Amino acid sequence: MRKCKCVAVLLACLLLVQTALAGSVYAEEKAEDSGLNMEFKSAAVVLVEKSTGTVLFEKNSHEKRPIASVTKIMTMLLTMEAIDSGALSFDDIVTVSERAKSMGGSTIYLETGEQMTVRDILKGIAVMSANDGCVAIAEHIAGSEEEFINMMNHRAAELGMNDTHFSCTNGLDDENNYSSAYDVALMSRELLKHEKITEFTTIWMDSLRNGTFELANTNKLIKYYDGATGLKTGFTSKAMYCVSASAKRNNMEFVAVILGGPTSQDRFSEAMRLLDYGFNGFTMKEGVKGGEEIANIALQKGVVDHVVGVSERDFGMLVKKNEKSELTYEINLDPNLTAPINKGDKIGEMDFYIAGNKVGTVSILANDSVEKQNFFFVFKKLLQCWVNDQA
Repeated sequence: MRKCKCVAVLLACLLLVQTALAGSVYAEEKAEDSGLNMEFKSAAVVLVEKSTGTVLFEKNSHEKRPIASVTKIMTMLLTMEAIDSGALSFDDIVTVSERAKSMGGSTIYLETGEQMTVRDILKGIAVMSANDGCVAIAEHIAGSEEEFINMMNHRAAELGMNDTHFSCTNGLDDENNYSSAYDVALMSRELLKHEKITEFTTIWMDSLRNGTFELANTNKLIKYYDGATGLKTGFTSKAMYCVSASAKRNNMEFVAVILGGPTSQDRFSEAMRLLDYGFNGFTMKEGVKGGEEIANIALQKGVVDHVVGVSERDFGMLVKKNEKSELTYEINLDPNLTAPINKGDKIGEMDFYIAGNKVGTVSILANDSVEKQNFFFVFKKLLQCWVNDQA
């Protein structure tokens, strides 16, 4: 364990030296013109707004490429989905297998039989890019790494990641483990829906094993870029330098994906340039929040005479800052809405417009179930009316 601690401390020191030298480079990047220089050294890049999925810039965004440890975004996504579903807890104990211990590359030096919480392993994956942690948590969730990889590919298909195939949980070089800049953005957006993940991906320095094992984040943007929220770096000799960089300011959040960067400095400076382009050039016109009450809607033949309609999801429109047009909407409801109604039934739509052009539609859903009137309900109402007349 002492050897592990020394190695980790050495890595932390090297990272601090490297980031200190990089600081002046980042300052120069931020001083550049806010317009986007279209020249990128990296093989594939994409800039996506998180909530709407709007692609603001892309280069070879659907080119299938090795993505190194950026693969771990899917591993973290499945972990967070298991936690949020209740199937897994941050405090669950993971017992390390010989297979997990055998992983090379970036590790947190797990030992066979060692026990560690899901929280600490997830921290090791997000901050230190722990290859051994990925295998350990995969085996804990799915029973085997192979079954977890099947889950990764199934989830990728559900998300529409058509350029992707996973063959490992951690991104070590394998010709059957590949993705694209666009697909990485898709799974990055999905991971960011789990807000607690940024408690891990925004850590700069931390420790494991009661402070005896130091961690230093491989993502320099966490320290040097305003609003950075993550997400994951990667490097192998085949993938070269990669990063999925996310950042949030006010009501906007962007994901910039860089694959095949020639140098570590290139991936970070180009990711920063993309993020700056998003924040400096665009604004979000908010339309409605998911679950927001839209209207009380008249209901026929129900045990109540109306039902509350709420929006199905968030809706906003990303526009250039110099565009002055407002986001307007029209509400379209069923004038003959009749019970019974189940909670979640679609009962109308909100259509959104900019400058008279329709830019989106959000369904309006029933916020409650309403039963249809039956004989006993009608009899009770008639009896109540008769009593009132006699009073």
